[in-house]
Amino acid sequence: MAFTKLCTLDDVWEGEMESFQVDGHEVVVACLEGGDLKAYQGICPHQDIPLIEGKFDGKTLICRAHQWVFDACTGKGINPGDCQLASYPIRIEGDQVFIDTDDVKPLFAHT
Repeated sequence: MAFTKLCTLDDVWEGEMESFQVDGHEVVVACLEGGDLKAYQGICPHQDIPLIEGKFDGKTLICRAHQWVFDACTGKGINPGDCQLASYPIRIEGDQVFIDTDDVKPLFAHT
């Protein structure tokens, strides 16, 4: 695994999400209720809409285009339930946040 610095803990506050470009990947980082960070593909698997343009309520990510909803803890689709966001391994050292993009490919779903 080759971890790359993504941001600092001050860049993503609890209940917020931010978008980053890392190693050619569009990544969305969500700070869940309770402060855990999750990193997912930054585009909706439906029609390549940037997820940062959607909504995040601390528990779910919602795409703005067609209201697809994803569980922010797992990346699993809620509506529809047969899709998934690709997840990036994340590591925190002090206040620095790192992710590993090796072998992670964005997932795409039915249309």
